[in-house]
Amino acid sequence: DYEIDGYHDEMFAEDGATRAVYQRLSSRLDRLNARHLDLRSALARDAFLAQGITFSHDGAERAFPFDVLPRLIDADEWDHIARGLEQRVRALDAFVRDVYRHRRAIHDGVIPNARIVNSPGYLREAVGITPPLGRYVHVAGIDLVRGGDGRWLVLEDNLRNPSGLSYVLQNRVFMRRVFPEAFSDYRVAPVGQAISYLRGALAASSPDGEAEARIAVLTPGPGNAAYYEHAFLAQQLGVPLVEGSDLVVRGQRLFMKTTMGREPINVLYRRIDDAFLDPSCMRPDSLLGVGGLLQAYRRGHVAICNALGNGVADDKSVYAYVPDLIRYYTNEEPLLDQVPTFLLDREEDREQALDRMDELVVKSVDGSGGYGILIGPHASPEEREAMSRRVVADPGGYIAQETVSLSTAPAFIDGTFRPRHVDLRPFVMFGAQPTVVPGGLTRVALEEGSLVVNSSQGGGGKDTWVVR
Repeated sequence: DYEIDGYHDEMFAEDGATRAVYQRLSSRLDRLNARHLDLRSALARDAFLAQGITFSHDGAERAFPFDVLPRLIDADEWDHIARGLEQRVRALDAFVRDVYRHRRAIHDGVIPNARIVNSPGYLREAVGITPPLGRYVHVAGIDLVRGGDGRWLVLEDNLRNPSGLSYVLQNRVFMRRVFPEAFSDYRVAPVGQAISYLRGALAASSPDGEAEARIAVLTPGPGNAAYYEHAFLAQQLGVPLVEGSDLVVRGQRLFMKTTMGREPINVLYRRIDDAFLDPSCMRPDSLLGVGGLLQAYRRGHVAICNALGNGVADDKSVYAYVPDLIRYYTNEEPLLDQVPTFLLDREEDREQALDRMDELVVKSVDGSGGYGILIGPHASPEEREAMSRRVVADPGGYIAQETVSLSTAPAFIDGTFRPRHVDLRPFVMFGAQPTVVPGGLTRVALEEGSLVVNSSQGGGGKDTWVVR
């Protein structure tokens, strides 16, 4: 009774035939029954709870929903995706460097100056600062979707504090625990090296040289919805997990306070937003940051990963220019396509979008987590009218995009498999060279018909296998 219902399905072709990459997995599933899969799902849920792998949803802490059926991607297809991701992150890193240094793309007319300086992610305090290694994007999470024609499209760039890497690693651990026999049928690319990639990217940015990297992970604290990930990554990296109160700047250098005295830190993997990093020159009411941190950063005594001001490059209105930026900085054609986008501060685009509000997706340019989105075909007339009023009042605060028919994949729900929409967030670590973790986090919209995959709005995850 599994129905594809007109969408590109990851496991089944339109005629119902199992796609080649899934055939061995399908044969193995035929030898299981619903009770076996129920038990495995319960085992995964209990293991996530026991490990403290939770997230906040509707004010309650819940185990991260984990679907026991992996999402499979053929290695040849993945190789193309990885090359496209590397190309995109190189261009975005060059763009951020250009924004805060020479502004060549603006002078050459590739992107308007107003688009940059009016971006909520643009940080004037970062102008003129060159971080160690000249690297701005150390960790990128690029959201991909597969459209109705089967093509991969870039949906969003996440270059500030992309989350989800811990779930990539833990999903694989629990998949091996609850469904180990499936691995015997495939050569699955490992994801465990993601921590080595991350540590390498962080250490490469050390102002004192890679061998002298002294790294810490800066967290807002246990009250943050992603605190589990902060603690997990610090533990896996073998570095301290610190809050702002654990740090101090002396002589324009950053130190961690310990019972044995102050210990120097020269690489700070921060998981808090720009505005809260330094109360002495940004938000004075911030209790999360460290006074004097920006001065130490400006002097080149500490690397902040990701760099300050990266948000200008993952602004949703800048997204429309990324293909041109790739051509400008790499002299190459983009390897990955992206979703057609309307910039609503352009009168022509705005008029088209307002006329097609029932067909388009409208997003806030600085929104995240699935919030601030109107999916026109699924919205009520009242919701579309309210969004139209907001767009007219603040056209620069929104973009509109063509609605993408996100691909579906089978998810095991209430004892049976149902098609649910999925996306994919691969992670790119950029030290001396960009390196892509094979696979990434497949996020699943568990509610029937929903296109919103974020865990904060009821989404879950799958283990993602790149297989040869």
